[in-house]
Amino acid sequence: MARIVCTGLLCLGLAACQTLLNETYSPTVGPSDNPQTVQRLQKNDPRARLGAQEHPRIVASYGGEFSDPKVERMLARIVGALTLVSENPKQTYRITILNSPAVNAFALPGGYLYVTRGLLALANDSSEVAAVIAHEMAHVTANHGLQRKRAEEAEILASRVAAEVLSNKIDGQQVIARSKLRLAAFSRQQELEADVIGVRMLGEAGFDAYAAARFLRSMEAYSKFRAGDANADQSLDFLSSHPDAPKRLELAERHARAFGPPGTGVRDRDMYLKGVDGLLYGDSPNEGYVRGLTFLHPNLGIRFSVPKGFQIDNTAQAVLATGPGDIAIRFDGVTDKRRTPLTNYIASGWVSGLLPSTIRPLKINGLDAATARASAGKWDFDVTVIRVKNRIYRLLTAAPKGSPNLEPTAQIVRNSFRKMSLSEVASLKPLRVRLYTVKAGDTVASVAGRMRGTNRRLELFKLLNALSPGASLSVGQEVKIISDR
Repeated sequence: MARIVCTGLLCLGLAACQTLLNETYSPTVGPSDNPQTVQRLQKNDPRARLGAQEHPRIVASYGGEFSDPKVERMLARIVGALTLVSENPKQTYRITILNSPAVNAFALPGGYLYVTRGLLALANDSSEVAAVIAHEMAHVTANHGLQRKRAEEAEILASRVAAEVLSNKIDGQQVIARSKLRLAAFSRQQELEADVIGVRMLGEAGFDAYAAARFLRSMEAYSKFRAGDANADQSLDFLSSHPDAPKRLELAERHARAFGPPGTGVRDRDMYLKGVDGLLYGDSPNEGYVRGLTFLHPNLGIRFSVPKGFQIDNTAQAVLATGPGDIAIRFDGVTDKRRTPLTNYIASGWVSGLLPSTIRPLKINGLDAATARASAGKWDFDVTVIRVKNRIYRLLTAAPKGSPNLEPTAQIVRNSFRKMSLSEVASLKPLRVRLYTVKAGDTVASVAGRMRGTNRRLELFKLLNALSPGASLSVGQEVKIISDR
């Protein structure tokens, strides 16, 4: 399990307790004779019970917990050092690594902290991760979670009063709008307060206090990189829930100066990079993989491709792809133990605007299938369903009404669908963060070219290594690349 319980006297990963008893971040952090447990914490702290209620929802929203003992030990050392200098050193923390490629971190009341493996892949040293964790610990010690909950309850009450009591509709809308603005401003103030506390914790724990500003820049650059992908779910990323990046960056740098000039404090880059070497990157095996223009799911044993110029996004609900001419593709699957005839399944009511006369059975790479057309609003649709054992896979291609590209696109996608061979399944490996040592003659572009299974490799390589425009590499320098090897 990817959970770590930390107090001022103890910081141990539950998945590797014995190892961590003798492996601490600072000589002042030692094992406790009476270690706290999650159960003991929840029993005595009503705030922890509130966090415990929300914990399952958070974990489910971000793909479950991620377990990597090496990374857990690294986080344990960081949290232990920060706990000693926190606003409440007696506070016990539970940190969970979420199995998500999104770049995010957050906290719940009672000491529940969360970081995604996507954030760990983006960071370049321990001080940057410490900056994020210190910020979230500050939310806990400042009781921001409880304050936010009370503010939300007040907003709901104000909205209800406005809707039910005020007879003037416009006045009611103004009350609701003002209450939402108050809540937003309150939330922004919380973020700034947590930034100030977090930078202080960083500096007092001996970390590089400028890491907060440095990693804010990396996250902002990553957010812009993601914005280039129209399908990307921005709501799961850090800056969508932690607004005002420019203001926060200026504030973080100003407070970092109290601990000396840039370069003061520990970054711990080498140890951190060794910790994330081999970290799972991007889609998890249970969700299938996107490799260029192809989606492959080794557990289901199926694959299909989209035409050139399309961008695939693998979400928890479906595989989506968009391309030129406002054409979109959606792929998902349903279980059908009754073995419903596919022509009957298409006509069973789940497709709006279906044109029954267009339903026809067909074979796709030896698999039973059926296809039909539908039309709704300004869109035409090609609907294809394919059976593999007791599963029906659904491919929907949408194009503006009258588009001549609907049928050619749908035909390419449907004809590419097939079962994977056993050798294909065996050879398909997940993407991971790998360390590469720069050699003589290497350039930023040539090393980026070693990346596998990703789009926009040069941009992503620069992001992952926080390389500024025009930056060069030095012989012997360790950098992160993404590869399935």
